[in-house]
Amino acid sequence: MATTLFEDFNPVSSKQWKQKIQFELDGADYNKTVIWNSPEDIQVKPFYHSDEFIKAAPVKTRASQFKICQNIFVYDIDKSIQRAINTIEKGAESLRFTIQNETTDVQKLLENLPLENRTVYFNLNFISIDFVKLLDSISIQKKAKFYCNIDPIGHFASDGNWIPTSDKNNFETIEKISKATTNLSLLSVDLGLYQNAGANITQQIAYSLAHANEYLNRISNIPKQIVFQVSVGTNYFFEIAKLRALRMLFNLIVAEYNPDLECHLLVTPTKRNKTIYDYNVNMLRTTTECMSAILGGADAVANLPYDTLYHKDNEFGDRIARNQLLILKHESYFDKVNNPADGSYYIESLTMQLAEKSLTLFKNIEAEGGFLKLLNEGTIKKKIQESANKEQELFDSKKEVLLGTNKYPNPEDKMKHDLELFPFVKIKPRKTLITPIIEKRLAEKMEQERLDLE
Repeated sequence: MATTLFEDFNPVSSKQWKQKIQFELDGADYNKTVIWNSPEDIQVKPFYHSDEFIKAAPVKTRASQFKICQNIFVYDIDKSIQRAINTIEKGAESLRFTIQNETTDVQKLLENLPLENRTVYFNLNFISIDFVKLLDSISIQKKAKFYCNIDPIGHFASDGNWIPTSDKNNFETIEKISKATTNLSLLSVDLGLYQNAGANITQQIAYSLAHANEYLNRISNIPKQIVFQVSVGTNYFFEIAKLRALRMLFNLIVAEYNPDLECHLLVTPTKRNKTIYDYNVNMLRTTTECMSAILGGADAVANLPYDTLYHKDNEFGDRIARNQLLILKHESYFDKVNNPADGSYYIESLTMQLAEKSLTLFKNIEAEGGFLKLLNEGTIKKKIQESANKEQELFDSKKEVLLGTNKYPNPEDKMKHDLELFPFVKIKPRKTLITPIIEKRLAEKMEQERLDLE
């Protein structure tokens, strides 16, 4: 009688596996040798087994539907139009325009673009009822899906001041916009700010949820979806679990307000671990980060060019970044399976642990008066800085490695002549309501010292 392969072998319990590992360690301490602690205080084991598996995370992801997004900073309208057309022709499926002021001729920008059934994001550094109403009418006319990523709390956190508006406050203006528009999504939460400033993953999830909860409490009519603009790092499995935990907790919280409101994840690789020396390694970093984004359930992924720190926007950098995503989608088949992380005991365990820790932190924030109160008091910045300092110490001591920078650097590599942009934190003294949260890369101090010696 035929038997299946698995019937030929007796099952091995997790206890037996652990005993075998302890035997192979030849007296070394199991807990100190093969278990490591993450910055989120999660113990990572050498193996995960079905007999220790508690439950799967109640979250569904749609890798088959993720879109390749192209970032376009709008300065010269004609150049931005041409760039949008070119990038769509070469494989981009959605666009993210960054628009600095409301005098931008958005009608001209969009009128000749092929936008039917296409997703377009607008990162607006201002709040204008007339501007958003115009976008709303264009989205209806073009049969496109528009997201106005307006984020006054994110602006307040990063700039130190609120966005100037004619009304008493930003929330009042957004309330008016929500009543005057019908076809687009308005609000965004900039989780990337916290990640790039050095927050650990638990903080990133909890702060972004508390950030979103302020909108849920202050704006009565939030249409369609809230866009979370997420940055992912190179801790591959943790980043997959981060996106899953974020979506799961958002669904849990929003059920108390509006069960139909959805979480839309627009994901980009982090800048925190990117370098100007040995810059080609940035392509390896962004590739794994885009993989985490897709497997974790991103609705859209906007890759970073390898030279984004020190070069102005250029066709070659854009093409490489876009092709990385095209390869993942069309040659590596990352879009063929929904819920690709299901059944991985490790990822499921990370998802649940991150969700539990983040929910506890979220509840603490709410119990202490909410996110805005703690932001005004400086508590959020202080906590992020503490996490950033710990990570910086690991980098400085070479326990956290960036190849080509703090390990195996090439002393012949020169960069001073190639800098078109200033790649370090810029200090702009001005009067602010709070001390802003500052994004900073791990390698900045080391790179400045190398540039001084060139």
